[in-house]
Amino acid sequence: MSDSSQTVFLSIVIPAYNEERRLPPSLQKIVAYLQEQPYSSEILIVENGSTDATTAVVESFIAEYQPTCPNTQLTLLHSSPGKGAAVKRGMLVARGEYRFVCDADLAMPIAELAKFLPPLHAEGTFGVAIASRELPGAVRYHEPTYRHIMGRVFNLLVRLLAVPGIQDTQCGFKMFTGAAATRVFPLQRIDGWGFDVEVLYIARQHGIRLVEVPIHWYYQSDSRVRPVQDTLNMVRELLKIRRNGRAGLYAVAASGTHFASPHDL
Repeated sequence: MSDSSQTVFLSIVIPAYNEERRLPPSLQKIVAYLQEQPYSSEILIVENGSTDATTAVVESFIAEYQPTCPNTQLTLLHSSPGKGAAVKRGMLVARGEYRFVCDADLAMPIAELAKFLPPLHAEGTFGVAIASRELPGAVRYHEPTYRHIMGRVFNLLVRLLAVPGIQDTQCGFKMFTGAAATRVFPLQRIDGWGFDVEVLYIARQHGIRLVEVPIHWYYQSDSRVRPVQDTLNMVRELLKIRRNGRAGLYAVAASGTHFASPHDL
């Protein structure tokens, strides 16, 4: 077991709700990839209210694979329900200089992760690097047209009301520097799907630089997203983000610490 106070180069945070089937093959791919890298790393799987065998599956995986992964620490965490709650828990426990949010379905092949790390990242320094399915060079595979259209309509609302200029806020793969994560996530208030927009909104409020990274992304037919219901919920949460921002709730951390004037991280 590694020292929990020791930093690592990369943390991968995987929110997991009823993922007993999809997690094992994804974890195998992630572990295999990390074992080929020269840097230290950790994987934090954050179970958040599952009713299936997710916890048992992860515990079994850790027992089997941890002895063969000397440079990668595997950890199971638990959080309150909601993807946003799981990501917040993982990002605040993480020790990485870079902290990557990764969906359990691994719709973005794990090798794409290299695009988010120096020296390969072409945009230079950043606080948050967002996987984009919309930028030139990005490729979507097998996505139904109706899903793409719904996503673009929601993104238009996001750009108008919360995060101008960002073409894809909802892709489940994002990289935060450790400094950006420790500034943004204590301020996060939304536990549901709208947390993606909220944390980017908070980052912008604090002058943290956002960049987008084009990726290859594969539509998953067993996606947990409910197109109509979840879109309506996210619109409600988008309006809540606007209200919170206007009320100044993203300027002060839960501890009461007031942040200084914005600057790039």
